[in-house]
Amino acid sequence: MKSITTIIGLLFLFSGITRAEWLNFRGPSGSGISTESAALGGNFSKETIEWKIDLPGRGLGSPLIIGDKVFVTAATGPDQNQLHVICYSASDGAQIWERKFWTTGRTMCHKKTCVAAPTPASDGETIFALFSSNDLIALDLDGNIRWMRGLTLDYPNASNSLGLSSSPIVSGDTLILQIENDSESFAAGVDVKTGLNRWKIDRPKAANWTSPILLSIDSTEIAALQSSKGVIGVHPATGSKIFDYNFGSSTIPSSVAGGDILYIPSNGLTAVKATSDGAEPKKIWNEGAQRPATASPILVGQKIYTINGAGVLTCANASSGERLWRARLKGPFSSSPVAAGNFLYIFNEEGIAQCVDLSGEEGKIVSELELGETILATPSLAKDALYIRSDNGLWKLKP
Repeated sequence: MKSITTIIGLLFLFSGITRAEWLNFRGPSGSGISTESAALGGNFSKETIEWKIDLPGRGLGSPLIIGDKVFVTAATGPDQNQLHVICYSASDGAQIWERKFWTTGRTMCHKKTCVAAPTPASDGETIFALFSSNDLIALDLDGNIRWMRGLTLDYPNASNSLGLSSSPIVSGDTLILQIENDSESFAAGVDVKTGLNRWKIDRPKAANWTSPILLSIDSTEIAALQSSKGVIGVHPATGSKIFDYNFGSSTIPSSVAGGDILYIPSNGLTAVKATSDGAEPKKIWNEGAQRPATASPILVGQKIYTINGAGVLTCANASSGERLWRARLKGPFSSSPVAAGNFLYIFNEEGIAQCVDLSGEEGKIVSELELGETILATPSLAKDALYIRSDNGLWKLKP
């Protein structure tokens, strides 16, 4: 029996080594960090472009990468009422399959965003595509429908006039959603197998575009839900409240976690230590000058990075909040940065890719690449490549 168990364990180990995965907005736990892409370099150039394909419609969601497949969503039609989930080959960009659906909910959006604004999520076996119309679709990796829900049919007032863009995340057997707006605002944990609610909790009635992230407290995975009121931590399987930080926070950039430390866009940037005993999280530091604009902060090692409305990248000591250096980037940004190895990768709205080398005492912009198309989505990383979508296309880059 021991030998069989060992063999099974090794199979899982080796499958984990060879299977590239970026399963939700900003990758593992919403961190923006890829540990398997450390070999990526800092050289953005025309030779960086591995392939580029045209997409059928707009979308702001990041690509998901599972094995040799890349998954994206899009919306088309005058009213953006046709929804697309598309699978491409990561090797050459060839389309593998496409599924189309009609919306069941409202499609009104600000002109800058669109119905396909949320990034899908996956547990490695199923793609969960959430759209601003509150349509939630579960497909297996071959495009077969597992289940569908029109959340507007269950919660008819859950919408706002600017559109929704919070991206879901999977923890265990639960898909965690934030459907937060000015009216019927809620968060829910949905069973990944059935699509039925495992739990649902009321949320502040205010427009909110942040996404849930995962953090670890005493080796237990906790989901952090951010809103204008602050951040609460809930048990992913039950929705029971673990902690409550109620000092307000941003409704656009999301928080980032390092273990049980949460870095919240609150009154600038605030670091708190979360606990599992129901106590209020302990504030470690607050720095008002490190307020992020649209891009979410990113924690790389012992340093925390933010980008303000003027396009200035700030590096701070994650333990103390002390500012270490600043560097001016070419903005503006809707996209959030991602990192691998010693490099930070970020794309501005004009389609300029910028790579920042973090290995020195101060950050240095080491390369740029103009793609010439509007980019509002956050890049995804897998193995030795970076994937980014523009308004019109999907790109694979190998810096």
